[in-house]
Amino acid sequence: MNLFSLLEAQTVLHQLVVKNKEELISVLVDALEYKLGSENMEEIKSAVIERENVMSTGVGKGLGIPHCKTDAVEESQAAFALLQEPLEFDSIDGEPVRMVFLLISPNAKNSLHIKLLSRVSKLMNSGSFREQILTCTSREEILKAFQQEEEKYFVS
Repeated sequence: MNLFSLLEAQTVLHQLVVKNKEELISVLVDALEYKLGSENMEEIKSAVIERENVMSTGVGKGLGIPHCKTDAVEESQAAFALLQEPLEFDSIDGEPVRMVFLLISPNAKNSLHIKLLSRVSKLMNSGSFREQILTCTSREEILKAFQQEEEKYFVS
């Protein structure tokens, strides 16, 4: 499964403005509502926040990867936000984030969840890719950047 296949225009938020981490997570989860329906949104938000409270998913270099596994979804889901302004995220390097990749997976698919998290980390570890994302001016540009970058590494 490719990351870019999980992202769609509705799940990519460009120049997002939020006040704090909790609002950011809420907005990202809400972006998935059109795919998942409204029934499990609060359960998903709670699962992501609970995971975030265990240990921050601010991995450094301006990136946050909030994630969780939950029975509230049957397939892996993702959303991405490029924030208009850096946001405090309790990152391991002490720096705020501007790029946030949300990943939600079913409890039953632990190995896929780990594989997808690894892909996010590998892609976002590229300084040139992070710079490219930061200069994107639309959702479509972000989607295209993810697809092109992922194809470099993972598509034969």
